Amino acid sequence: MVDYKLEIVVLPVSDVDRAKEFYGRLGFREDVDFAGPEGFRVVHFTPPGSSASIIIGSGITDEAPGSSKGVHLVVDDIEAARKDLIAKGVEVSEIFHDAGGVFHHAGATARVAGPHPDRQSYGSFLALRDPDGNEFVLQEVTVRRAGRINHVVYGSVAEVEQALRDAAAAHGKHEAEDLGGKVDENWPAWYAAYMAKAAGLGA
Repeated sequence: MVDYKLEIVVLPVSDVDRAKEFYGRLGFREDVDFAGPEGFRVVHFTPPGSSASIIIGSGITDEAPGSSKGVHLVVDDIEAARKDLIAKGVEVSEIFHDAGGVFHHAGATARVAGPHPDRQSYGSFLALRDPDGNEFVLQEVTVRRAGRINHVVYGSVAEVEQALRDAAAAHGKHEAEDLGGKVDENWPAWYAAYMAKAAGLGA
């Protein structure tokens, strides 16, 4: 099986230094700032806790500045994230959820003020824009769907615990669907392979 990992999202901006200041203020880590001939420039940022990154610059895309919409940043506490962004001087929307209770519609269609009433994982959002108008949506995810590989590195005991819970949920699905409901006596090996892959070590 070939892994296809999302690595980079290229964002079109009109003023690289202005955008660079903004993303630095968000707390994104600056990885690269490369200036080439004829105004070519590549600035690489990685959001905290993310394995994927963004690139801004000049001469890197033909898209109009501010035309990127719908890039999602996942947080585990959307209210804390909103307070953090406001403290950094970032203009953000109010927290909202969708009237349908699943994923949000485009624009403000079916948008309801406040977090999801049951604080359902994947169900609460807020929006923000960079100086050019490129839009990000923050989405609160507290529990991942079964089978979704979530953790790449373990930075705390809590992250290890969550990785074990993710593996348990995926293993339960494996027993039910692949083993016909039979108990997997070799579950430690299955857990080890699953968690190693989640940590980027391979099976």
